[in-house]
Amino acid sequence: MAYNLTDMIWIGRVSADAVAAVGAAGMYLWFANGISSVPRLGGQVKTAHELGRGDGTAASRYATGALQLSLLLGTLCTVIFLTFCTPLIAFFRLNQASVVADAEVYLFIVASGLLFSFFNQVFSGLFAALGLSGVTFRCTMIGLAANIVLDPMLIFGVSIFPEMGVAGAALATVLAQLIVFLFFLQAAVREPSLFGKVRMFAFQQRKIYSDIVRIGFFPALQNTIFSSLSMLIARLVAGYGDAAVAVQKVGSQIESISWMAADGFATATNVLIAQNFGAGRTDRVRLGYKAAMLLMTAWGVFTSALLIFAPEVIFRIFIQEPDVVRIGVDYLRILGVSQLFMCLEITSAGAFQGLGRPLVPSVCGILGNAARIPLAIALSATALGLNGIWWSISLSSIVKGIVVPVWFVVILQQYLRSGKRSASAAIGRESL
Repeated sequence: MAYNLTDMIWIGRVSADAVAAVGAAGMYLWFANGISSVPRLGGQVKTAHELGRGDGTAASRYATGALQLSLLLGTLCTVIFLTFCTPLIAFFRLNQASVVADAEVYLFIVASGLLFSFFNQVFSGLFAALGLSGVTFRCTMIGLAANIVLDPMLIFGVSIFPEMGVAGAALATVLAQLIVFLFFLQAAVREPSLFGKVRMFAFQQRKIYSDIVRIGFFPALQNTIFSSLSMLIARLVAGYGDAAVAVQKVGSQIESISWMAADGFATATNVLIAQNFGAGRTDRVRLGYKAAMLLMTAWGVFTSALLIFAPEVIFRIFIQEPDVVRIGVDYLRILGVSQLFMCLEITSAGAFQGLGRPLVPSVCGILGNAARIPLAIALSATALGLNGIWWSISLSSIVKGIVVPVWFVVILQQYLRSGKRSASAAIGRESL
């Protein structure tokens, strides 16, 4: 979260147009992040399952498969973004030529270092499977510190560094991701129990790759569809001017105080449930989910209150232009209504994935997100105007935040009643 917020604080000092450029290009990085969740989630869950069963050799095989898939998918995304940079940015129909040029430069530079981001995501999942999320925190904090130093130096120019603007923000991001990657490699060397048997250029059994893809595919599909739909919404928003695009970018980053916290607890819930599911500890599956939901309820209430009652104070941290702030205040208040529900949905999705059953939250997420487009078109055609688009996002999050947790509770009860041996079959029937 701090990576993105730091970038927005410094880019916001340049201009709202610069924020719009980064926001448009950032949509494709969001799309790539969704694709990276195939090896990250699949590798994390299957590695945790095998660690829970006490099979370290099998766990290392899944770790190897996840890293290999990350290399393949990351390379593919890099080639696509570099080759089609110009038409990809043209999709948004941005209004100013300078904003378009900045967006193209930002996408090209960040795409050049995309492989580091893919590997960092997978390493994060594998260390979580080991119960060592502190390693991810330390590596990320080191990269964050580098980003905080590099951003102003490269954006505004300091000493021997020229003023690079948006290009400087992109370069700072790539260098920070490289630093995180190097520290992950160092941490992996210190964990030979899992990484000591990883052989990047040795093909694994087909079942290894298929298991990873089976678990990671639907969450990845949900994430990529979500980012694609967000691009369509951004195109609708662009009709209200580049300032509106800047608001969507900054507002979504402010919202990350909710969804990134929820994603962290979803990871914790995922691993705890996956390990105990593998070990047959049904009592800990239930208690882990309950604890996570109680914590996320408290956090969701806090963030909703923060966005509803203090939107202007928060938004002015990033952009001070009055006309942009006015739009941003509306965005935060409207989205603030749904923060609690978003937290509950994301945490419950992690619980589903921990059981190795990602289909239910993915389907709910895809349908809920797809509903935003017709809803946004309908509501924006009323007196609500641009606020109608913001309400389409908030209302869909509320519905998903009710359906996904309720569905998981139903399936969890079935799992607890059926016992360890028949759990998988029972969960499969409920999912259908």
